[in-house]
Amino acid sequence: MAKGFRQKIRQKNMDNSGFGDYASGRFINKDGLPNVNRKGVNIFNRFSWYHTMLDLSTFHFLSYLVVAYVLVNLFFALIYYLIGVEHLTGIDKSNPLNEFIDVFFFSSQTFTTVGYGRIAPVGFLASLVATFEAFLGLLTFAIATGLFYGRFSRPRAYLRFSDIALIAPFKDKTALMFRLAPYKNNSLTETDVIVSAAIEVIENGVARSNFYTLKTQLSKINTLALNWTIVHQIDESSPFFGFSEEDFKNTDIEIIVHVRAFDEVFSNTVVQRTSYVTGEIVYGARFVRMYYPDKKNLSTVLDLDKINQYQQVDLPAFQQENE
Repeated sequence: MAKGFRQKIRQKNMDNSGFGDYASGRFINKDGLPNVNRKGVNIFNRFSWYHTMLDLSTFHFLSYLVVAYVLVNLFFALIYYLIGVEHLTGIDKSNPLNEFIDVFFFSSQTFTTVGYGRIAPVGFLASLVATFEAFLGLLTFAIATGLFYGRFSRPRAYLRFSDIALIAPFKDKTALMFRLAPYKNNSLTETDVIVSAAIEVIENGVARSNFYTLKTQLSKINTLALNWTIVHQIDESSPFFGFSEEDFKNTDIEIIVHVRAFDEVFSNTVVQRTSYVTGEIVYGARFVRMYYPDKKNLSTVLDLDKINQYQQVDLPAFQQENE
């Protein structure tokens, strides 16, 4: 890229991105979270455990609960075993393995406050441990219930973004395109999108990132029922004007996407973010249509498996002249 061209786009630099000029690496991860590592506080203050548990995938959330449940019961089973199985009635003492298995299940019955009654503590120490474990179990299940409710009732956008962005032909010119689509049966209205670009430039031998707001063909739609292809036309006002295929491949670029919509069921605003970096931008391609009528022509089918499908195309001569 020519030095004069860099100076031209620097004059359009914006400073409201939320990231400093000298931040490094990817700014927004594919999951929409900022790529920032915090230091200066201990690990207990660095993370909000409530937010962490709500943001986990269902598989990881349930896995952590099961692992924690098993480990807690193994811990208390070991305590009961060290106290002595003679302080628990109804234990199968035929061999050490059966003893530990009975102690483990007694721990799980106490932790969940089920208490079948076959095994019971005898003596002060065993009863004290059982009392504390039952109290801990009540607190733990109250917290787990709150987490389940928080995950179940939390409003989310449930949007799926294409994994790639395209440089595609558009109105005899070229445009940067990516698309998104709702993948659940939630109803989103008043959906708007804000797209910005971070372009790395070299100034006095030091790399820095300049940020630009990208104007889109449509920035807001009334109802998000099908897929929505976001289009930024590359014209004289675009920071990508004059970019060749080599420029797109060799320049550190990140397209930051912020989508906000209104969820009618929750009567609340939902937000989802993502980003595209240089290696995720495909030059000279066009998305394949991902919706079509059903066989009876009574409704529309949205095929989410096609959200990343594209075909290679030739860019218009207008773009070639700028290369």
